[in-house]
Amino acid sequence: MIAKDLKLNGKFLLLWLAGMLMSVQAFSQSITVNGVVKDKTGEAVIGANIVVKGTTNGTITDFDGNFTLQANKGDIIVFSFIGYKSQELPATEQMSVVLTDDTQLLEDVVVIGYGSVKKEDLSGSVVAIKAEEMNKGAVTSPQELIMGKVPGLSINQGDGGPGSGSTIRIRSGASLNASNDPLIVIDGIPVSNDAAPGTSNALGTINPNDIETFTVLKDASATAIYGSRASNGVIIITTKKGTQDKIKVSYNSTYTYKDPYKRIEVMGADEFRQAVTQQYAEGTALGDAARNLINMYPEQSTDWQDAIYQGGMSTDQNIAVAGKVGFLPFRVSFGYNKERGTLKTSDYERYTLSLNLSPKFFDNHLSVDVNVKGTINNNRFADSGAVGAAAFYDPTKPIYGIDTADPAYASKIYNFNGYWNWSNGENNPNTLSAVNPLSLLYDVNNSGKTKRSLGNVQLDYKFHGLEDLHANLNLGYDWAESNGGNYVNPGSFQAAKDTDFKNIGQGNNWNNLRRNLLLDFYLNYVKDLKSIQSNINVMAGYSWQHFYYKDYSINKSNPVENMGNKEGWTYSDAEGRYIKNNCYPSPWENYLVSFFGRLNYGLMDKYLLTVTLRDDGSSRFSKSNRWGLFPSAALAWSIINEPFMEKATDVLSNLKLRVGYGVTGQQEIGDYLYLTQYALSTSPNTQYMGSYLLKPKGYSPDLKWEQTTTYNIGIDYGFLNNRINGSIEYYQKHTKDLLNTVSVPAGSNYTNLVTANVGSMKNEGLEFNINAVAIQTKDFSWDLGYNITWNTSKITKLTANFNPDYEGIDAGSASYGSGTVLQKHQVGYAPSTFWLFQQVYDENGKPVQNAFVDRNNDGQITADDRYMTNKSPMADFYMGLNSQFTYKNWDLGFNLRASIGNYVYNASAADGASFNSFSNQGSISNYYKTAVEKTGFTQTSTNEQKASDLFLENASFLKMDNITLGYTFKKLFTDKLSGRISASVQNVFTITKYSGLDPECNAIDENIWPRPRTFTLGLSLNF
Repeated sequence: MIAKDLKLNGKFLLLWLAGMLMSVQAFSQSITVNGVVKDKTGEAVIGANIVVKGTTNGTITDFDGNFTLQANKGDIIVFSFIGYKSQELPATEQMSVVLTDDTQLLEDVVVIGYGSVKKEDLSGSVVAIKAEEMNKGAVTSPQELIMGKVPGLSINQGDGGPGSGSTIRIRSGASLNASNDPLIVIDGIPVSNDAAPGTSNALGTINPNDIETFTVLKDASATAIYGSRASNGVIIITTKKGTQDKIKVSYNSTYTYKDPYKRIEVMGADEFRQAVTQQYAEGTALGDAARNLINMYPEQSTDWQDAIYQGGMSTDQNIAVAGKVGFLPFRVSFGYNKERGTLKTSDYERYTLSLNLSPKFFDNHLSVDVNVKGTINNNRFADSGAVGAAAFYDPTKPIYGIDTADPAYASKIYNFNGYWNWSNGENNPNTLSAVNPLSLLYDVNNSGKTKRSLGNVQLDYKFHGLEDLHANLNLGYDWAESNGGNYVNPGSFQAAKDTDFKNIGQGNNWNNLRRNLLLDFYLNYVKDLKSIQSNINVMAGYSWQHFYYKDYSINKSNPVENMGNKEGWTYSDAEGRYIKNNCYPSPWENYLVSFFGRLNYGLMDKYLLTVTLRDDGSSRFSKSNRWGLFPSAALAWSIINEPFMEKATDVLSNLKLRVGYGVTGQQEIGDYLYLTQYALSTSPNTQYMGSYLLKPKGYSPDLKWEQTTTYNIGIDYGFLNNRINGSIEYYQKHTKDLLNTVSVPAGSNYTNLVTANVGSMKNEGLEFNINAVAIQTKDFSWDLGYNITWNTSKITKLTANFNPDYEGIDAGSASYGSGTVLQKHQVGYAPSTFWLFQQVYDENGKPVQNAFVDRNNDGQITADDRYMTNKSPMADFYMGLNSQFTYKNWDLGFNLRASIGNYVYNASAADGASFNSFSNQGSISNYYKTAVEKTGFTQTSTNEQKASDLFLENASFLKMDNITLGYTFKKLFTDKLSGRISASVQNVFTITKYSGLDPECNAIDENIWPRPRTFTLGLSLNF
């Protein structure tokens, strides 16, 4: 009976399971979904993504907006396209979907000076770069994040040193003698470019992982709100803040290898011996001396460049915690960066700590934003002079001192701390010879530490009952202290040349302090006046900033017993060193007090007006010239919102015309140059009764503001709901009262050179950029950005009165020949134009050594025969191209950067281009291989030859700065863990005709530390 019941129950169970399966099958019945996707105007949306939620089953719309998709009843279909809000709808057999504009894209808030505005309400030339748009890879300094991204912004990398800085220019420089650096504002604090002496890069004290956005203000209508410091543009850096979300942890890690693959093309040992043997005849005094020197070690061959370089390893570790605890949103981050440089002995280490608190009180009427950043930088500086020394040091000599079998030379070789160096006998260095490159690195201890803290408290109060009115108070500081020492080792070649402490050596200790205090207060009223279709944004405020700095350095011998009286030195029993104070700790300070205001007015969403005014008072000028008034105005017309453009909106999504005008100032010239100052002499010859005397310094009582007036006209455009967007801009900058160093009549001042307002300059340019989502499908997308800038600068005046015979101002020199001048500032030319002799060539097109065009036909070659070449280090065009491919979870991106029309003087080639460089002074140097092959020079090169336009080279280049491959995972082991792994290469390749190491170098190429090729592995985790 029981068995029978079980049998029946089993049949019933089978029938029940079958029924359930049939029900499930019916419920999940597959359907064919047919539909169309349009925008609010009724136009088809081409390429919209349609995907079944939670699956990879999807498709895209065709040219008519139609689609077909297999789905199951009950599925949720997700519709999305760039520039539109996504929609999620249940699957039906027939679907008609209307996507609406994502207004957030059009109303992105952009940070500007003393506030923010909607992107669509901008009337000035402003570019904002968000974190997700920044460059990837091994980024040590913030400026590397935006290289090649912004039209009109040129960032030239520093040398290959760890943590090295960059030269940043916005629309070229507007000054000659004053600073051309843009003003940098970090979380509302305008910082000084020299805020961290002892480090190679002031911005390097900011952790790039903490940066949320960059905003670049380019034209005067945008920058004039900063008045006196904005002639060279403004870069606003906003760091990441606390969030209202639950606590999240992010971890970023990179490991990097740097390959110093570049070398100066010089001769190897065998080539060098052969060249010297052929050049100098045997049996002559010069020839025999040269042969003796290169045959001291017949089998020796040293590649000095390989000897000084090493593979550079580095790591960057960052962890951040952000979220909300109770009422308190917060973010705290810690970073550690360690770099071993590619030049031996160079090393860089950085610790960063950042804290942000952003609570709100009184029903969100009071917003508090607290930012504190702290940095410790440790630097071990390597002497970059070792680069040039290694290139031209005799390749037939050993690195380390060894005995020679030739008794004639055994007594002349002295092993200075084990390093081989040229000597005139034991313990008697040849002071005319170069130093062993390894000794330059290892026999010098040059290191520094910088501690910097940057912070502010910003209070924004929205008045109760008048919520349109805000009061904002910003209290900030920027404090940096650095110290270090630079000493040669006892027993070194350098110590043996020391005339004060022979074989003992000396050095100096230095200590610097920078302190910048800020108080900003402003009122801001924002109101939408719907009755008259207007909106108004008015701001007025006051700013006070105090800069204080103190530098102190003292020379000290290495530890030594008391050697008795040494003139100018004092022996310290406590330290066991001789001490000479070179720089007394005289503190300096300056104040900047400002009143400022701005009006933004919008009418009918079509017409925009911005007017700003800033009145700056600087203690760097006398009372009669202390205040500078800096106005600006800008108009914008949103043509796209005009009724006559209604039909065009099928294609056009943005069309705005902008015009602007403004005046900005410059006062970065040093303190109190308008006053008579006295300096304490440190020369033993200027003592009276045992005390040092005071000596007067030059002064300029009429010194006043340098002013730059800028005109700007631009068009912003967008197509296909801003899937393609960009801008075109033309600008002119006119600088007057240029601050410059000029000669004064003898007896009229305490020096023959003073700083005065005597010049003017014109700068103009054209910018174009375009950004596009070139391809957008369900699994694949391609984002593309390109920008190009044309810029030209010309000096229009350099003297108080027009003087056609004025010779101009020296602007750049090579180190050889007691500082051979190669560049000048001259009226009618770009700043720092090359000023050279014109090379003479023979009938075969070969240069004739020491022969130049006699341009004034006086029968002799003098400095009067030099000419302004009309070529300068400034590029005529520079451009950037960035591309990002995404396929499912994979991404591949690269950045290209180009510079066209910039010139570099190859001073290394000029100095080493002749076979006949040996002068029998007890040492011999290598030859610049490509230069001697090019010239075939066999005579001694004169200083005129070393200033020939033969060595002026077009340094235009195309560089691939970075290529990065990454994979993003959303769930790893747990739903809460996501992240990204990546591999990147920086400095991938350079295409150029320049014969030196790197076309992106200083105007005069000497001893440039080559930039390495960098390979990086990265890991990011979020949980």
